[in-house]
Amino acid sequence: MNKYHAYLQLIRMDKPIGAFLLLWPTLWALWLAANSRPEPDIIVIFIIGTFLMRAAGCVINDYADRNFDRHVERTHMRPLVTGEVSIKEAFLLFGVLLLLAFLLVLLLNDLTIKLSFFGVFIAALYPFVKRVSHLPQMVLGIAFSWGIPMSYTAVTQSLPHEAWLVFAANFCWIVAYDTQYAMVDRDDDLRIGVKSTAILFGKWDITIVGLLQLTTLLLMAWLGWQKGFSWHYYLGLALACVFALYQQYLCRNRSKEGCFKAFLNNNWFGAMVFFGIVLAVPGSS
Repeated sequence: MNKYHAYLQLIRMDKPIGAFLLLWPTLWALWLAANSRPEPDIIVIFIIGTFLMRAAGCVINDYADRNFDRHVERTHMRPLVTGEVSIKEAFLLFGVLLLLAFLLVLLLNDLTIKLSFFGVFIAALYPFVKRVSHLPQMVLGIAFSWGIPMSYTAVTQSLPHEAWLVFAANFCWIVAYDTQYAMVDRDDDLRIGVKSTAILFGKWDITIVGLLQLTTLLLMAWLGWQKGFSWHYYLGLALACVFALYQQYLCRNRSKEGCFKAFLNNNWFGAMVFFGIVLAVPGSS
């Protein structure tokens, strides 16, 4: 039972926030691509695939960071640091998760299958970027946004310009919330030599996070204007804006607790955007 619990910790089943942050934009894309009527089987494939890929990403991230995590207050008890899970066991688990995710992708069309290979590559690359660049959040932005083009190809077998507009909006949102996350560990990261946008932005961190969130909302509003959405859609964006403002309040003193609460609050930001899409896309109930 202890080993089973350690595996669950390794894949963050006890902390599902990352899976939800990966899932929301995927659902945005599915509903937008299918005019609010995605096929149930495609929804199930992407939901399960999202949780599998997030779990696999956690495993490879903890492997890459195992020698750093022991020096960080928030991560020093992770299973690969304590030895509850061995390196061999972690790689075996990583392989099983990728295999299961790939089996799901095989149920989709050829273009979506081809896109999935890049998704795996960028997800595996992310944990190693923080050693050489202050921009790992941007790599995560690509990795966590890759479900968007895959959603469009799964539904339409094409990549219309709106897919890349949603991609760009989501990319900005991810860089914003992962910067908030990095602000929690900034002191530890400076001490051990790990790089992040929280360190790069310095005293401008909160301002830049706010501008990135604003860019996300403006890009999504532009999408709504292009598609002729009703006011319900903009209500969702307005509610997301309220949560973004609340996050600015939480981060005002740059306390670890406040920044982490702001990061967690992004679950509601993503949910409100989805709420607006479901209500406003032509053909929605």
